[in-house]
Amino acid sequence: MVRIDKKSLTDLEFPSVLQQISEHCITEPGKERVMALSPFKEVSEILPELLRTKEFSASFENDNRIPNHGFEDINKELQLFQIENTTLEILGFRRILAISETTKAQLKFFKKYAEFYVELFKLSETVDFNSNISEAIKAVIDRFGQVKNNASSELEAIRKRLNVVKGQINSSFGRALTKYAQADYLDEIRESVVDNRRVLAVKAMHRRKVKGAVLGQSKTGSIVYMEPQETLEYANELSNLLYKEQEEVKRILKSLTEELRPHQALLKSYQDYLTTLDVIYAKAKYALDINGVLPLISEEKRLFLKDAYHPLLLVANNQRKEKTFPQTIELHPENRIIVISGPNAGGKSITLKTVGLLQVMLQSGILVPVDPFSEFRLFDKVLTDIGDNQSIENHLSTYSYRLKKMNQFLKKCNDNTLFLIDEFGTGSDPELGGALAETFLEVFYERDAYGIITTHYTNLKLLANELPHATNANMQFDSRSLEPVYKLQLGEAGSSFTFEVAQKNGIPYSLINKSKKKIERGKVRFDKTIANLQKERSALRKTSASLKTEEEKAREENKQLEKMNVKAQEKLERYQEIFDANQRLLALGKKVDTLSEKYHNNKRKKQLLDELMKLVMIENSKRKKPEARSTKKKKEEKAKQHEIKQEVEKKVAVIRRKKKKEKAAAKKAPPPKPKAILKVGDRVRMIDGRSVGTIDSIEKKKAIVNYGMFTADVQLSELEKV
Repeated sequence: MVRIDKKSLTDLEFPSVLQQISEHCITEPGKERVMALSPFKEVSEILPELLRTKEFSASFENDNRIPNHGFEDINKELQLFQIENTTLEILGFRRILAISETTKAQLKFFKKYAEFYVELFKLSETVDFNSNISEAIKAVIDRFGQVKNNASSELEAIRKRLNVVKGQINSSFGRALTKYAQADYLDEIRESVVDNRRVLAVKAMHRRKVKGAVLGQSKTGSIVYMEPQETLEYANELSNLLYKEQEEVKRILKSLTEELRPHQALLKSYQDYLTTLDVIYAKAKYALDINGVLPLISEEKRLFLKDAYHPLLLVANNQRKEKTFPQTIELHPENRIIVISGPNAGGKSITLKTVGLLQVMLQSGILVPVDPFSEFRLFDKVLTDIGDNQSIENHLSTYSYRLKKMNQFLKKCNDNTLFLIDEFGTGSDPELGGALAETFLEVFYERDAYGIITTHYTNLKLLANELPHATNANMQFDSRSLEPVYKLQLGEAGSSFTFEVAQKNGIPYSLINKSKKKIERGKVRFDKTIANLQKERSALRKTSASLKTEEEKAREENKQLEKMNVKAQEKLERYQEIFDANQRLLALGKKVDTLSEKYHNNKRKKQLLDELMKLVMIENSKRKKPEARSTKKKKEEKAKQHEIKQEVEKKVAVIRRKKKKEKAAAKKAPPPKPKAILKVGDRVRMIDGRSVGTIDSIEKKKAIVNYGMFTADVQLSELEKV
């Protein structure tokens, strides 16, 4: 059972997160439901809600997009159903029809894509849909919002007679209009409409010459509006028919109301279902804004937040186009309590709130902005004491209020509690308040509670250093500029940099030196030692980072030099080959030139041919040598391949012998235990693996396993159930 009081939720700014989520809702009931969200009372409800939100957020990026779930609320209609002899208006029936049809579309969609939206499909299965509601409304009201003619035989007869009478009125009025127009009794406008009746625009001087009823006159009195005698009888019948039509429509709507009245609980379930979808939709949209993911939820008592962002700060900085600094923090049985120290405005409180807010968001079914491989555990209680809680109404000082809070902590704190305390021990005498805070911390530690506190008290830093399952931490500061770098460093206490910050802000050194003399020398030396250690560690970290950078640069340069060396060697070899070929051609050219000169001198053709043949044979003999060499190389390569083949065959024979022995041993050994049958939704991991995922789907002997940030296609035989 999860119990987190409203004050803790307010301290962690959870209502502000809900406000941002509610802005994504498309219905008013959805907004109201989001603003009323709180951490789930049962742990078994948390994971399905997170998976539903994850599935909805995934639908924004795939082809199987979830249909629109928007609707107008039917709260007024549901209230009227509870009052006897009430009748709904046509607009109310249309709202009920819309909500019924939208629910039908959602249920049909999730049934069709049940493999993709597993948890959303399970949610839809809880809704009992009845198509009679939609059919009853459609049988009476058309798509334009009018009662159909065939809604009843009486209405159909009335409307048929209405059409006949309207036709008779128009024809009789037309005859009167023609008659009196020819007699020049009518004004230029000829006709008009008074009280939804067509009337003749008769000149005042001829009013007695026109038979009919006077229904009005113009402002000047020059025109009298008269309904001709010919249409009066039909007009009276029309009024009677319209009254009958109105009464019949009322009767039909009352009958339809009575038909739907027994289904009010079902209609309420439709609205609740669509409202739930709207809440999940808003959570999914908000997850896109903050890059929210579903982290690993561990059954072990480990809380590991990697690259965690404060969602409100992230949204605000994104709007201002400023950088947001993530934090990485871990709590586990060997390190249950972290004491963060250091100067103000360094990000201690933001780190504290980030851990608490993300924990509350996750336990409310909201995806959180962390690395997908972050690991969360679920707590029964989250206790907070953050900010100045001075109470004017109750006449409580800050310290009195904090003592009341500590008393509540002592009553509720156990091994399933996460406590978050900002500026622990402040509000009283530093030594006395610090001693009491130290005792409280010891009690929390003894009860195996998990927690993070921020403090300036030296005794709490020393206590965290002495307790085996607690640790100090500090928010890093630049040692030169004394500006925060918004990075949490575990394992070392932080200095408050009291005098350094004062000096930076222009306080004279003489006053700072005088202040140092007023306090115990040991405290100054201790704080100074911590400050120096922080500076040295910061310098070491920078040196280490720069050395790594230089090493990477040297490796890269070495790789480039090796590549250049290989290219240069290849170029030299090519140039050498070209040079040798040119030299050979030059030598051949000289020989040919000598032969041609001899032939020029002695004109001996046979001798020339013999010499040329010798020259050709010599050149051909040179060409054969490389070919012979290549043949020799081929033979050597074949011999090597034969040797390798023999070695491989030997190894294969050894492996086969081993397998035969293993099979024989397996026959003798007792049969293995039956393996658990895996199904969609099971949490699994690969045999000898550590990462835990969820099976999204199974096809033949393979499963698609979802690890949060990615999915993998794995053989079922390689998986084991967690």
